[in-house]
Amino acid sequence: MNAPLPFPPPFPITDTVGAWVPHGRFTLAGQPGGPLAGLRFAAKDLFDVAGHPTGAGNPTWLATHPLPTAHSPVVAQLLQAGATLMGKVITDELAYSLHGDNAHYGTPLNSRYPGRVTGGSSSGSAAAVAAGLVDFALGTDTGGSTRVPASYCGLWGLRTTHGLLSGEGLVPLHPRFDTPTWLTSDGAVFERVGQVLLPASRWRATRLLLPLDAWALADELFAEPLARARDALAALLGATPQDLTIAGDEGLGAWRQTYATAGAFEGWQVHGPWITQAQPVFAPAIAARWQAASQVTAEAAATARAAQGRISEHVRGLLGDNGLILLPSAASLAPLRDADPASVDAIRLRTMAITCIAGLSGLPQVSLPVRTAGGDTLGLSLLGPAGSDLALIGLARRLHAQIA
Repeated sequence: MNAPLPFPPPFPITDTVGAWVPHGRFTLAGQPGGPLAGLRFAAKDLFDVAGHPTGAGNPTWLATHPLPTAHSPVVAQLLQAGATLMGKVITDELAYSLHGDNAHYGTPLNSRYPGRVTGGSSSGSAAAVAAGLVDFALGTDTGGSTRVPASYCGLWGLRTTHGLLSGEGLVPLHPRFDTPTWLTSDGAVFERVGQVLLPASRWRATRLLLPLDAWALADELFAEPLARARDALAALLGATPQDLTIAGDEGLGAWRQTYATAGAFEGWQVHGPWITQAQPVFAPAIAARWQAASQVTAEAAATARAAQGRISEHVRGLLGDNGLILLPSAASLAPLRDADPASVDAIRLRTMAITCIAGLSGLPQVSLPVRTAGGDTLGLSLLGPAGSDLALIGLARRLHAQIA
């Protein structure tokens, strides 16, 4: 058992958006002279930082887990590269949400759309970056927890190739799907961090795939930016766009359910014993998800895992070594902060039917911010083969320069 550490004053950031957790106000200087020297970052409160508690978005977790004695390898790598860590920011409870609120620590402010949520579960990370309080922030992406806040807040975000970055020193949700990553408001900084964390990639896209069933799940305001990105990518790649129905007759709703079943079962295997023993208080929507997870049978999970294998093989086969998929990062603009739960859940289900494609196949997906003709900002995504992460970021920046 441990109590939160006292604040080490003075903390050099005025938190204007409610992004930091109470136990997360501390500073660790990066090594001088590194490639990220001069940049400040925050860490989602799932990443271990030696000597500082990891709260995972829930006070009972905070009170029942010991202080970490080592940094997450991702945190350590960034500090070694010269970036300065400005503490810990809010996560939705155990990362089991895409909405961006926390019943215990509050709902961070979306600076781009103050009346709307940031999205989750990397809610504090997105809020801190969007407000310009840090240059970048560590997040995680399991079912869309970085891609969705990136879209909602007009940021750059990434789901890394599964297993490419270390998950050690990171509170898991669904380990088969969890990926560490980061958010920025600036494409150059986004790529600069990627050059530190990601291996080099020689990947080059020559085929452009358009999953129209995923496009159809997004609101109409995505149509014009998607068409603009399609035309720009066709010119950049020298490729003829290929329309397809990525999920075929099965449908993306069934793919989403495959993800939900496989993930829920695994999440309960990881956290069920602690939930049963510690009896934490969760927000109603998250409590309901854990209750449902506890009911998933091993047989249902095995069926879902087999389906995941088929889906992964299918998507990877479509991409081959030189394919690129263009799709929306989310299904809508960020929901209003006071939206009713039923409408929020309907948006979540549509969004997860889009985001599950990369999750089920373990592939990288970059979300880049694009303005609509009406002046809104939303996220479009590029999805590439395993290990193409750094090259995918470079292509996304070239696209952004043409259509932003």
